[in-house]
Amino acid sequence: MEYRRLGGSGLEVSAISLGSWLTLGSSVDRAATREIVERAHDLGINFFDTADVYAKGDAEEALGAALKGIPRPHIVLATKCFFPMTEAPNDRGLSRKHIVESVEASLRRLGTDYLDLHQCHRPDPGTPLEETVRAYEDLIRQGKILYWGVSEWTSEDIVRACRTADEHNAYRPVSNQPQYNIFRRNIERRHLRVCQDEGVGQLVFSPLAQGVLTGKYSGGTVPRGTRAGDEQRNQFMADFLKPEAVEQVDRLSPLAAELGISLAQLALAWCLRQSNVSSVIVGATRVSQIEDNAKAAGVKLPEAIIESIDALTAEAR
Repeated sequence: MEYRRLGGSGLEVSAISLGSWLTLGSSVDRAATREIVERAHDLGINFFDTADVYAKGDAEEALGAALKGIPRPHIVLATKCFFPMTEAPNDRGLSRKHIVESVEASLRRLGTDYLDLHQCHRPDPGTPLEETVRAYEDLIRQGKILYWGVSEWTSEDIVRACRTADEHNAYRPVSNQPQYNIFRRNIERRHLRVCQDEGVGQLVFSPLAQGVLTGKYSGGTVPRGTRAGDEQRNQFMADFLKPEAVEQVDRLSPLAAELGISLAQLALAWCLRQSNVSSVIVGATRVSQIEDNAKAAGVKLPEAIIESIDALTAEAR
């Protein structure tokens, strides 16, 4: 396994990490969750990502239970808050009240004394940025979290957060969690350069375009038991399943075969070619998936292959 610094911090995270959106606590039972998590740890994966809203807290509980028995210093545990957890008006957003209460609830569900990383799941225009920054400063000083980051923030908001932290002599965010894959390249326009300058590392989600870049939907088929065939979990997949996108994935297969790797490994290595990407977050419903994905950490794509990927997927971007 390869390890990379998380932004400008001293924290090292595995290049491949395990997430829990739409899997742990929902589509994957507790026994399978433990097998996947333990195997991920055996493979050198040390970064585990979740959020309070995933399965309304059940994902955190499932991950926390699966991590029992693994020495706490061996893992980097991350979660998030922003989205409503109840109908209560203050049980959402990035106010001091909600961040503090969310952290306390996540600590209980995960069964740990501290979080390595806590992230703002989305920006909150209704809360002064200074309030959010200072809430994290207090939590860090209390030892309840070690670092904080953001997810799906604009590059301008990330810069403002860094400047606000500097003005108050507070801890800066060290990470951003954006969507990034061969079909979704928005962060290449500005985020990567800005975040590199500010010491903010990328923790990429959906690097496999929710499984489409594994080739499992080749020819436009939807195998039984896959996410695309589950109406509860496929609501964000429509664009990735368009015929032109699936066709482009089929055209990538010879490139992966040329290198002797799987399509998934090709897609993950493509993301990891960016030095500002600290880790790619993958989901897994079976041990075999995390075993295949973990191998991508050792793959370095030749420039000619990268150019071919760009040419073959231009129509689907």
